Amino acid sequence: MIVLSHKIQIKNPTYKQEQYFRQACGTSRFAYNWGLAEWKKQHEAGKKTTAIAIRTAFNAIKPVDAPMVFNVTKCAAEQAFSDLGTAFKRFFKHIGGYPRFKKRGVHDSFYLSNDHLLKNVQIAITKKKN
Repeated sequence: MIVLSHKIQIKNPTYKQEQYFRQACGTSRFAYNWGLAEWKKQHEAGKKTTAIAIRTAFNAIKPVDAPMVFNVTKCAAEQAFSDLGTAFKRFFKHIGGYPRFKKRGVHDSFYLSNDHLLKNVQIAITKKKN
């Protein structure tokens, strides 16, 4: 199996871009930490859960409890739950340790799918021409 990906680092973002990236990283971190806390809570209650169930619960509460999620791409929050599911799979297979909460400023990142990247690039090009 071959996995292709692109890791992009922007050297000199504008102030507006930097603010957006910070918000996207914060949203991703918030979703991951919320999911980890919810997973622990459900585990202590004796329930078995999955990343998909946690994501569904998050989607139900985000309009009221986390409206900042709507300010950035949906990929930032969605991928956080996939990453959490992967972390728990590794833990249960004894490959990795128990997932930990993410801290601000430590390896901040977020995911952006290709279709969203192309859409955002096209919007930027369209706005530039006008």
